[in-house]
Amino acid sequence: MADNIADAETLGSALDDNYLQAKAEITDATRFLIERSANTGRGLAVIGFSLGAFYALDLAATDPQHVHSVVLFYGTGGVDFSKSQAAYLGHFAEVDEFEPQEEVDILEESLRRAGRPVTFYRYPDTGHWFCEPDRVQAYHPASASLAWDRTIAFLSR
Repeated sequence: MADNIADAETLGSALDDNYLQAKAEITDATRFLIERSANTGRGLAVIGFSLGAFYALDLAATDPQHVHSVVLFYGTGGVDFSKSQAAYLGHFAEVDEFEPQEEVDILEESLRRAGRPVTFYRYPDTGHWFCEPDRVQAYHPASASLAWDRTIAFLSR
């Protein structure tokens, strides 16, 4: 777990070193879920928090036939979304040292250019981890509740 930019960069570098393994494990997990899910034809919904948002975005871009919805909590990533078939919902902090507003704006615009349905929310008076009650210094109950309500509504459509 990272509490500051330096720790996050160290963690991210360690994960980058094992990127292909992590991606293979995510692909295996996706296959496992598809094989065991009800055959609704809708595909999977993917939720990513922080660094996990990058992997959720990547999965939707590289396995478009299986991912129909992506929910992001304060995380971004730059991949080619031209083949994605997913709808996107994002929850972002007003002030986030890990995910600057410019990165959120770039992601939102990339998704729109790819023709994907996208709704991003910015939560006032919040920082990174605002939905995580174990992060006492960052947790913002009202925003966390609203973000979760919006997520449930998005996934229920």
